[in-house]
Amino acid sequence: MPLVIYSVLRLALFGACLGLLWLAGMRSWLVVVVAALVAWGLSYVLLRGPRDAAAKQLAARAERRQALGDRERFGVRAQEDADLEDAADEAARREPGTA
Repeated sequence: MPLVIYSVLRLALFGACLGLLWLAGMRSWLVVVVAALVAWGLSYVLLRGPRDAAAKQLAARAERRQALGDRERFGVRAQEDADLEDAADEAARREPGTA
């Protein structure tokens, strides 16, 4: 959830910058680029807490995936299907005369 919150806050900050620049009279396509750069700078300064929370969530998720290995990469049914396919492949390799 912290990643969603951080993303929504960044989008809101971009929208606010875009709106303020539009109201200030900047009416060309360049307003989008300038708003993106201003929002990036402001998000770096203003959204430190949500950014750190999102980073911690991503780090914990990566650590959990690394600890579990490939077992939790897929859903249960997809993993069962992959295991069945692996077993069929191994059986086919053991039989002489099959490609």
